[in-house]
Amino acid sequence: MPVPTEELKLHIVNAATGRTLGAKAVPSADGALVVRDFPDGGPSPEQWQLTPVQSAQGGQAQADRTYVIRNAVSGKVLDNPAAADRGVRQWDATAGRKGQQWHLVPVEGEAGLFFIEGITDGAVLDLADPGAEEARVVLRAYDEGAESQRWRFVTAEPERISDPVLGWASLSHWNGRRSWRLAQSAALRPAPDATPSFSDMLLVLKRFGSDQDAGGWRSDGPNPSPGGRTGWWAGLGARFLADTAGSGRADIVGLKPAKGAVASSGRGDGTFGDEERVLHPTASSSNPADLWTLVDMTGDGRPDVVVLASDGVRVSAQDEDGTFAPAGGKLVLKAFGHGQQAGGWLAGKHPRFLVDTTGDGRVDIVGCHDDGVWISLQDEDGAFAPLTGQPALRAFGHGEKAGGWLADRHPRFLVDTTGDGRVDIVGCHDDGVWISLQDEDGTFAEPLYILDDFGVDQGWASVGEHPRFLLATTDGGAADLVGFGPQGVVVARGRGDGTFEPAQLVLNDFGQAQGWTGERHLRFLSDVTGDGTPDIVGFGDEGVWVSHNRGDGRFERARLVCRGFGYNDDAGAWRVDRHPRFLADVTGDGRADIVGFGGPGVYVARNLYRRFRTR
Repeated sequence: MPVPTEELKLHIVNAATGRTLGAKAVPSADGALVVRDFPDGGPSPEQWQLTPVQSAQGGQAQADRTYVIRNAVSGKVLDNPAAADRGVRQWDATAGRKGQQWHLVPVEGEAGLFFIEGITDGAVLDLADPGAEEARVVLRAYDEGAESQRWRFVTAEPERISDPVLGWASLSHWNGRRSWRLAQSAALRPAPDATPSFSDMLLVLKRFGSDQDAGGWRSDGPNPSPGGRTGWWAGLGARFLADTAGSGRADIVGLKPAKGAVASSGRGDGTFGDEERVLHPTASSSNPADLWTLVDMTGDGRPDVVVLASDGVRVSAQDEDGTFAPAGGKLVLKAFGHGQQAGGWLAGKHPRFLVDTTGDGRVDIVGCHDDGVWISLQDEDGAFAPLTGQPALRAFGHGEKAGGWLADRHPRFLVDTTGDGRVDIVGCHDDGVWISLQDEDGTFAEPLYILDDFGVDQGWASVGEHPRFLLATTDGGAADLVGFGPQGVVVARGRGDGTFEPAQLVLNDFGQAQGWTGERHLRFLSDVTGDGTPDIVGFGDEGVWVSHNRGDGRFERARLVCRGFGYNDDAGAWRVDRHPRFLADVTGDGRADIVGFGGPGVYVARNLYRRFRTR
């Protein structure tokens, strides 16, 4: 577990005994600390906060992770009185006192465990008698084999607040028409400082749903990422949101086996057209294993249809009148397809990306096959270069010789981490994070191991259970690694040179420890306030929870913004494998709304954040 940030309240637990650090059952005047059990019904264990010690220049916390460990209630701090018995106490804080400063040293090979080391002499926290009912906490010389010198930080229960939800109240008119107005729902008791940010959900279209009356949609292939990240692909039966005409508003798109890509145009008011139009007809050569996406391939501002077909990459460009041609797609590259003649690329083994790798404004094709990374660059005429006889990089591939990267366990990203306009390859493997930087010649360097976190060995079991993202969390900042880990939300700040600062636990929510699972809950990052920085969005049991970005890459405590789209029955009984949900701007106001494909059809909760904020 990464070191938590100073905002989080913690229990400090001894690994050998499983008991929690705190005062004696009958506190003494000397402030002595012990580890003991805290039975139900009795006093709660002490909560602590880690305050980084600032450098002499007043900048960031020192690189050696020096902290003051402060009692969250009393304000007293962990103190080394230098007594003969080496006992540790909690005492009044004294600015600059070295005996109140500690290093947190990760235990090598044991994720989530730390030595707590005093900076004065390098002695570490230990127990005088581990078998005692109240074992006194003392300082002793470092002993690699002493289990009692290992400590775990357990975050306290997350603190959450709720917004008053605004529901849709139906209105009837004399001429038979129906409309809706917003009315505050009695379903939630608002917190005193909360403000509405999303309306309640409204069924806006009785199509594209999983019920038979709504089309009986079933996803036979992959669904695109809820966050709409570049490079996503969709299989037959998938439904998603996309700006099909470059209007700035999201439309509904679905992939039907018989018709191809069908769409329902957004009206700009949070509703969609009743007619289901054929956006792109299916070709006679189409295959259930084909993967689709919409992306602007030419830079004209209009998305094109791209299909990874059996024979390779097919593109149907969109012309000025919104028509996609040719109907079956033009074969632009005999590679990256699922047929043997196109390389035998499989969705469950070989991730593929559409991304501008060189910064020239043209989209290229990148894929990770068994033997490594393959790249096809697009030239000025829109032609793609044939693949060479060798991969661009013998790494990040499925085969053992290329690293043994597994699609369901090891996420890979193509993102510019240095600010030079060229994408680099970043991946989270078993042992942590690896990166391959791209130079001016377009060559990718041999991967470097840069961070011992976000990997399987640190508890990040799978892509579905622990989603990870690589994006800037501050306006204009470098790309950061953000993940929903075992204990909550973890961030490693990008330094802008292809490396990252040590990972920190920034929020004790949205993680496995707080009950969030990949089988029941969707989690991702999206800007819901329109300030240019991503917020955390989670579709939980009770509904949709949002943790707003403070603007500096830190996040506020989560608030319930919509009692809908959730797993529980009273939140709609939404299921990950049947009901895709997205954040997309369906009104054109620049802020993401919530759109979900439920059983009866399409539901929308409009984003009201700025409308109800104090101006």
